[in-house]
Amino acid sequence: MLGVTLVAGAAVGQVDGDIQVSVTNEGNSDFFLTPTWFAFQDGSFDFFDVGSPASASLEAIAEDGVVDGLVNDFMNSGVPGNIQGVAANADGFGGAPVIDPGETATAFVTPINTAGYQYFSFASMLIPTNDTFIGNDNPLAYRVFDDNGDILGAGGVVTIQIFGADLWDAGTEVNDGLGAPFSVAGGTATDEFGVVTSGPDLSAYIGLDTPAGTTILNTIDSGELLATIQISIVPAPSTAAILGLAGLGMMRRKR
Repeated sequence: MLGVTLVAGAAVGQVDGDIQVSVTNEGNSDFFLTPTWFAFQDGSFDFFDVGSPASASLEAIAEDGVVDGLVNDFMNSGVPGNIQGVAANADGFGGAPVIDPGETATAFVTPINTAGYQYFSFASMLIPTNDTFIGNDNPLAYRVFDDNGDILGAGGVVTIQIFGADLWDAGTEVNDGLGAPFSVAGGTATDEFGVVTSGPDLSAYIGLDTPAGTTILNTIDSGELLATIQISIVPAPSTAAILGLAGLGMMRRKR
């Protein structure tokens, strides 16, 4: 099951001053991404730790792509502003809001006091898998605003690159492809009762067919770019300006 929650405070239409968050599935694998939950926080919102069991909310997004638990956890965390959203792809296969290989999902949120929430968090499931996901285990990994509330990225764009090495295994289901969302193979998933680890084995998903009529033939190597997240303030810098600053302002996750 794939779930998307409309988040209070998320801008329906963009206006100048809104924060734009774009998530691109770079197409270097045959995997899809579920709608990506994101939040701007003060460095205190830590929603998972490597080596520890996944929370129920993390399990929900890692196994089923459901963001509701993380939305509620963040809402009740006391982080100022409750600035969070979901980047979903309206043009995903069959009307499902998944982010297909090569496609981009964009969302807008209205800021209140950017100096009060300088850090960025995100989470999305890789499908079809049993419980593989992307996200930051360190709440201080991505600082996007300075103490004055100004965006830190070169040219006004913060770029976060997510590579194959940045994938996580929630440790909640055995990685055998059975019961994996967005797979037509069916079957029943097996509970694992493990802990969150890095570098999940994706070999079991090779050959799985998806409802989009595609087959998982290419997984993702550790050094290959899986996804890119870009954060900017509306109106976004021109494409020419962004291209002129290629290679600047790139961020990698910190473990």
